[in-house]
Amino acid sequence: MVTSGGDAPGMNAAIRGITRIAHSKNFEVVGFERGWNGLLTNSFRWLTPRSVGGILHLGGTILHTSRCPEFKKNEAIKKAAETLALNNIDGLIVIGGNGSFQGALELSKETGTSIVGVPASIDNDVFGTDETIGFDTAVNTAVSEIDKIRDTAFSLERIFIVEVMGRTRGFLALAVGVTVGSEMILIPEVKYENERIFKTIRESEERGKKSAIIVAAEGIGDTRKLGNEIEKATGTEVRLTVLGYTQRGGNPSARSRLLACLFADKAVELISERHKSSLVVLQNGEIKSMRLEESCKTDKPIDLSLLGLAKILAT
Repeated sequence: MVTSGGDAPGMNAAIRGITRIAHSKNFEVVGFERGWNGLLTNSFRWLTPRSVGGILHLGGTILHTSRCPEFKKNEAIKKAAETLALNNIDGLIVIGGNGSFQGALELSKETGTSIVGVPASIDNDVFGTDETIGFDTAVNTAVSEIDKIRDTAFSLERIFIVEVMGRTRGFLALAVGVTVGSEMILIPEVKYENERIFKTIRESEERGKKSAIIVAAEGIGDTRKLGNEIEKATGTEVRLTVLGYTQRGGNPSARSRLLACLFADKAVELISERHKSSLVVLQNGEIKSMRLEESCKTDKPIDLSLLGLAKILAT
């Protein structure tokens, strides 16, 4: 197996689950280290039920991970295929997000090895699955921090912009914004206008609100600049908090751990059945599988009706 791309809480739970379930079916298990780089350098470790003990509750990934731009080149894909053949690898489980699965799809075209994807991403933007490993944990981490910020926002009667992760998609910001009762949610999928933001703040003040929380995905632009413009236009003090990598770390929630275990079980099943290139998914409460290619070539839709709900709840 390999953990690739950005880390997500629950990856270790998936590593543990895959290893122990695979061993119960008499598979030998190796973990390639540092993402796709491990397949390019043939760097791996043997994994046993004992070697994955005590990691269920840990964030991050014991196999480590990294970005690997080189893997976008045909030469790297061919090298990875050679590594799989050299080590007699029958099946490869890729734990990661969209970028990792794009690499896995290309690799599947160069090798006879069965490849199965396990969605693990705090962005929750993988098409075909209702939820990814780590998303629930990241949401709860952000909610916990913003609840504290709400206390000081109320006390000092200030506006706080809280920037959460999400360079291109707003699933995290949307879920967090609704669950913390934010006055506004800004996501990359919806272009915002400064004047509309100013108007919303003024209307909120007219209703008696003296503080506000604006949850913004990092992909919407310069949040510091936005804060300065809001302060000038409304006369209310604005402070910016960037939650950053705190959302990637920490102990995975019970939900993320459970999802990791269920995905692990399905992934090993698909490898046992010699599926060429598949993705484990959660759909309407059921663990299923779909073609990896279908997921890679389709953008996951975001529920924009939640923006309207959040607006009503913030009145």
